[in-house]
Amino acid sequence: QVQLVESGGGLVQPGGSLRLSCVVSGITFSFYDMSWYRQAPGKQRELVSSITKGSSTNYAESVQGRFTISKDNAKNTVYLQMDSLKPEDAAVYYCNAARQLLTWLDDYWGQGTQVTVSS
Repeated sequence: QVQLVESGGGLVQPGGSLRLSCVVSGITFSFYDMSWYRQAPGKQRELVSSITKGSSTNYAESVQGRFTISKDNAKNTVYLQMDSLKPEDAAVYYCNAARQLLTWLDDYWGQGTQVTVSS
């Protein structure tokens, strides 16, 4: 059974920091590209950041320079360090594992972790 379990969300003041973690089990972690998405109330889910199985990273323009994605293959874990948080970063953050096979996308989602940014 594949599981992606996020943690680290919570309430933080503007300008503060949080570190999200996503522990993956049931798949070969190193075979997958890992991503963080977020969804705010009334908005579509959006890609925040991703790290490929080769450790190349990319970021949404809105978080560039403030968020850092990383992973530890030995721990089957992907992280999202979020600094200088803004109220507009508030959302449910989801972890995603994906790999493109010949004819289909093999991907999995976590249950999400809530991030609230408020004074």
